[in-house]
Amino acid sequence: MAGEILAFDQNCSAEYALRGKYERSVLVAGGAGFLGSHISARLIAAGRRVICLDNLMTGSLRNVRDLAESPNFCFRLHDVIDPIVIEEPISEIYNLACPASPEKYQRDPLHTFQTSVRGAENLLMLAQAKGARILQASTSEVYGDPETSPQQESYRGAVNTFGPRACYDEGKRAAETLFYEYSVHRGLEVRVARIFNTYGPKMAHDDGRVVSNFIVQALMGRPITVYGDGSQTRSFCYVDDLVDGLMALMASPPDCRGPMNLGNPVEFTVLELAQKVLAKTGSHSPIVFRALPTDDPRQRRPDITRARERIGFNPKVALDQGLDATIAYFVGTIEADEALVQRVS
Repeated sequence: MAGEILAFDQNCSAEYALRGKYERSVLVAGGAGFLGSHISARLIAAGRRVICLDNLMTGSLRNVRDLAESPNFCFRLHDVIDPIVIEEPISEIYNLACPASPEKYQRDPLHTFQTSVRGAENLLMLAQAKGARILQASTSEVYGDPETSPQQESYRGAVNTFGPRACYDEGKRAAETLFYEYSVHRGLEVRVARIFNTYGPKMAHDDGRVVSNFIVQALMGRPITVYGDGSQTRSFCYVDDLVDGLMALMASPPDCRGPMNLGNPVEFTVLELAQKVLAKTGSHSPIVFRALPTDDPRQRRPDITRARERIGFNPKVALDQGLDATIAYFVGTIEADEALVQRVS
């Protein structure tokens, strides 16, 4: 992997020498992750130049390997907790640099919190230095275990500041405050998106979120693990719809700084999702029930009225259609990994 990273970095440096002095790039922090790689691909398809910044703690070069062939893409191995120095001009910054699943953000909770807070401020300072617009990928987790549904942006949340999810929930809430302060007191043009349960191709096999967990368990013939009794609800947004929303928010007028809910408001129970995955994969995996994790939200559904009215956001991909595409992706990657193991052995 080290050689591949070096090749990406060399490509980045060469392209800057040829073009960077004359072209304002888009920086995608966390650009090798699930969501970041989709945004990077969409930007490059639109003719934009992309600098992908990632520490690869949860991101993967596999997600951006096809993008490396484009002269408009470069990768830089970097942790946003550390000061960020970019020589070339930048017009937009997407801050997606934080693990998003409980399983992963709880592995190193101090780093997760620092990524959300210190990383956000480093990127805000970079945006100020470059005169760039910056978008914060916040989360529905800022609402905690909500006492009202659907959740509107005006709802202040029911968040436990002293629990296993707090490193992520409170880190994102603090990042929103930083964005607000930089906007009000330093005149920075900011956008804040509160993202609800997104899924789709390029999720990692060990992502830890419910859609990828169920699909991988079903395909591998393992028991489907449902926490609680499965009656808790989620609203699942396909990644293409979410990218549409993020890019529309980035391009919106200055008074759309946010926060703004982005997600699909159609609500399903976790048990319904498990049954859909079993039916679509043809798996005979049993469903097993485990204790509900601490502070796991009982209900999650976005009110997207603001996004519909302000940026025309209207998710188009139904859960059945999105699951078909996501299952096909996992089938392909599992088969590819198995073929690689056979060749090596």
